[in-house]
Amino acid sequence: MEFCLDTEAVNGSKNDLNFNPMKDYMVLSRPQQVAIAVLCTLLSLLSALENLTVLYLILSSRRLRRKPSYLFIGSLAIADFLASVIFASNFINFHVFHSVDSKAVFLLKIGSVTLTFTASVGSLLLTAIDRYLCLRYPPAYKTLLTHGRALATLGIMWVLSALVSYLPLMGWTCCPSPCSQLIPLVPDNYILGWLLLVAILFSGIIYTYGHVLWKAYQHAVNLAEHQDRQLPGMIRMRLDVRLAKTLGLLLAVLVLCWFPVLALLAHSLVAPLSDQVKKVFAFCSLLCLVNAMVDPVIYALRSREIRSSAHHSLARWKGYLRGRGPEGKEEAPKSSVTETEADMKIT
Repeated sequence: MEFCLDTEAVNGSKNDLNFNPMKDYMVLSRPQQVAIAVLCTLLSLLSALENLTVLYLILSSRRLRRKPSYLFIGSLAIADFLASVIFASNFINFHVFHSVDSKAVFLLKIGSVTLTFTASVGSLLLTAIDRYLCLRYPPAYKTLLTHGRALATLGIMWVLSALVSYLPLMGWTCCPSPCSQLIPLVPDNYILGWLLLVAILFSGIIYTYGHVLWKAYQHAVNLAEHQDRQLPGMIRMRLDVRLAKTLGLLLAVLVLCWFPVLALLAHSLVAPLSDQVKKVFAFCSLLCLVNAMVDPVIYALRSREIRSSAHHSLARWKGYLRGRGPEGKEEAPKSSVTETEADMKIT
């Protein structure tokens, strides 16, 4: 599909004010629009609330916000929160209300949606590297990955993600190149390049997690062999194995939720798509909100430190509600104290 927009407004032309070059992308029937609106609203509200809660629990705990592992998890929560707000609002405006903007504004919105997913994948890659360093080089882990280095790495990752995501806004549009059949104004060659980048990132994550999970398995075997006696670093080992499995579960959820969208984008590069396939793509896109909603649930169910931070936060808020102010300074969870002691004993 090829079309060029020579006018500043996307939703009109000089010759025909009713002409809408976006009509080929607005394929949903009225019942489908209602379903999209309801699902998008519910999923985005739940996802935004959950990810804001995770961010609050991490930032309100001095211990968690100093640990690189939870800085990377916080980055993932930020990306999921932005996806909940940006993607849902733009998706409803376009597919339900058929609202279109100027070319620059539309590309800005497309780039923002792309940024949230790219940053999510980048955050998972950083967590994979973090777990690899922690399990592969436990004595030197805190020296290799300090708090400052973790923040600098996150900053670089977000800047690079933004540069890649906003390339169409900076001029890489589909005139004269062929336009994507699924995303307006974005050329097929940009879609191909972005898919290759995502494939490289996923390959890096899977390769790194292969080493991480194998090391975690070896640690688990070691724990089973010495479960009757306490060895130096045993508590730390248990926490590292548990966190590695948690992050592996996050990766599995990400792949399951985004594979249909990525597969349809790849298919659109080699074959013409019917309106039915475009409708399937619209509903598959909602899986990104499911992914953003499920991630915080995984944190809450599997991260003992985040649950401990939640208990401390509830205790503080109860103190405020009872008019007594905060109940005191934050106490480190029992597992964290033991982990600190174990860190000093690791040789």
